[in-house]
Amino acid sequence: MNHAQLTALGRALRVLGEHGDALSTEIPDSKLHEVKADLKRALDLLEETVTTAAPTTRCPEHPTGPVDKDAPDLCLLCETRRRVARRSKVNDSFPQGRPTAPGESADRGMTRYGVRGDRPQPQQRWLPEMWTGQVWQLCGTPRRDKQEAELYLTAQRRGPRPSMAYRLVHEFTDYEVVRIWGTPVKIDIEPMGNL
Repeated sequence: MNHAQLTALGRALRVLGEHGDALSTEIPDSKLHEVKADLKRALDLLEETVTTAAPTTRCPEHPTGPVDKDAPDLCLLCETRRRVARRSKVNDSFPQGRPTAPGESADRGMTRYGVRGDRPQPQQRWLPEMWTGQVWQLCGTPRRDKQEAELYLTAQRRGPRPSMAYRLVHEFTDYEVVRIWGTPVKIDIEPMGNL
């Protein structure tokens, strides 16, 4: 949705809200036809704005994926993954290590640090941190989405008891400070400056 569409849709919905406030039992038919035209205009704007199909599941990972009526989120793909996990847990058949490739000997030598296939893939996370006066401390759950983490920190700054500084740390294979809100100042916890 671009800015022009967003502005036009907002204006149309505000007009509809004004019509809703003005409704009464003595409203003339001409006013009802005006409400009908404004409602049709808002629906047309909404039809132009929506470009994707309506979600078929409640799953954020597969919103238009196949549907499983028995799943809590209606997602067949996620439910299949959960069923396999439950089945392997019951049968005590968790796979140990990396499966051997065709042509590879099953009894390979153990190494100190393992083989690349044995290690999990690195996952990208955004860590919201706050300055306590002494150290940077994690102030919320690590998030997978950068924009969501920034919105969380913005809400924290506007909260009733904000910290003097916040920062967003990008964790992938290493840590990188992406953005800092405020200025962290070292505070001596001893009275009189530890004299």
